[in-house]
Amino acid sequence: MPPYSPSAGSPFSRVTRRVFQTNLSDLPALFAEWIPEVLGNHSGAKKRKRPFTRRVVFWLFLSQCLTRTEPCREIVRKLMVWLYLCRRPPISGNTSAYCQARKKTLTAAFLRETHQEIVAKGESQAPSSAWWRGRRVGVVDGTTVSMPDTPLNQAKYPQPSEQKKGCGFPVMKVVGIFSLATGLWHFLKTGDLHDHERTLFRRLWDDLSLQFDVLLGDRGFTSFFDMILLKQRGVDTVLRQHQRRPADFRRGHRLGRNDHLVVWQKPKQCPTWLDREVFDALPQEWIVREVQIQIVVKGFRTQVYEIVTTLLDPIHFPPPALAELYFLRWSVEIYFRNIKVTLGLDILRCKSPAMVLKELWMMVIAHNLVRLLMLKAAVAEHKPLSRLSFKGTVDTLRQWAPLMAATVGQPAMYRRLDRQLLVVIARDIVPSRPERSEPRVRKRRPKNYQLLTQPRHLAGNLPHRNRPYRKRKKD
Repeated sequence: MPPYSPSAGSPFSRVTRRVFQTNLSDLPALFAEWIPEVLGNHSGAKKRKRPFTRRVVFWLFLSQCLTRTEPCREIVRKLMVWLYLCRRPPISGNTSAYCQARKKTLTAAFLRETHQEIVAKGESQAPSSAWWRGRRVGVVDGTTVSMPDTPLNQAKYPQPSEQKKGCGFPVMKVVGIFSLATGLWHFLKTGDLHDHERTLFRRLWDDLSLQFDVLLGDRGFTSFFDMILLKQRGVDTVLRQHQRRPADFRRGHRLGRNDHLVVWQKPKQCPTWLDREVFDALPQEWIVREVQIQIVVKGFRTQVYEIVTTLLDPIHFPPPALAELYFLRWSVEIYFRNIKVTLGLDILRCKSPAMVLKELWMMVIAHNLVRLLMLKAAVAEHKPLSRLSFKGTVDTLRQWAPLMAATVGQPAMYRRLDRQLLVVIARDIVPSRPERSEPRVRKRRPKNYQLLTQPRHLAGNLPHRNRPYRKRKKD
């Protein structure tokens, strides 16, 4: 059955048919409600005769991010089918036009604006009951991604210094802030391996104070200046105590067992990243709260954690609540795993720094759209969002999108498919394994191929894979 039925004459079918013919993709059937700016402006659709408009390129690029096995050639083939079904002029199967359109039409500013609108609409749909004690919690962490080994990428994001030239890959460092309630990726900053995560994080402070009330992070973000400056911006912090600042619960104002208020002294030297005027205006002493918690699991060694926070009220924020909140910090590791493993962000594909950044933004948009679909299913079916499977949602939408696109001219069938989609997503519950421990090791052995220890043009022929390289003879 063709996706656009001419017999469907309802206003709904006419609007959706125009939308799909403009965007030439099946993904608007799932995500159009969260991206109206990309779809809403159809006034110029008749003026622009070329097929690779901004809307078309956006949805095609998004399809690539959701299905990392789709190369550019396959995406162009998909567009050729949509053009045929919509009775539009055919195009060439060459990928050059599509790649040039991605570079020209999808600007970084446009992708950032689209991302901000998706996040704003998603957070507005989240129930306030998902907040932690009435507060919006953001969780921060950093990761790294690699990209193709090209001269432009190497110049912007150099490879690790211990790797030989021509044998490594450029590496980008990424710091992201996620919403603990919805799992949406709100803010990000990028840098190279020489940029510390805390340095990149400081560039997000102005945006952070507008969205969150509490920041959750590991010990890498714990410092006197960061905590007090965030507090001045109205953001409390719940962080793990830095290893170089041991806690002594025999001192300070005791609030309970292994719970006290302690005075931190301002360092004498001004950091290089901080203005001297701001440094002089900070108080010489500052009161913070330190809490020690113990995790006792039968069969495992007892673990002791020390948490430092600016939430000083022991009544509203008792130690068990702080302990529970801090261990929710592991959610950010799950978010990064979903993006890097399930969506394939671990290895980017683009060959220039500008396109690498656009690909990163598209991956963030793809992740947030999947999270919004999970949020919609969780609210509709009254299921906990944290227990829904991200991988299962991605697999489901890949199969549902073409069928929902085929029924846009049939409102009743479209609504039934949309309802069933939410049911299927909500039923894919991840088992609760609080005491599960699995090391990060691989069971399946890779092929016994040699490692590239010098550039390929110098490696020469390999007579046997268990023998070392033969150096190419000089002419």
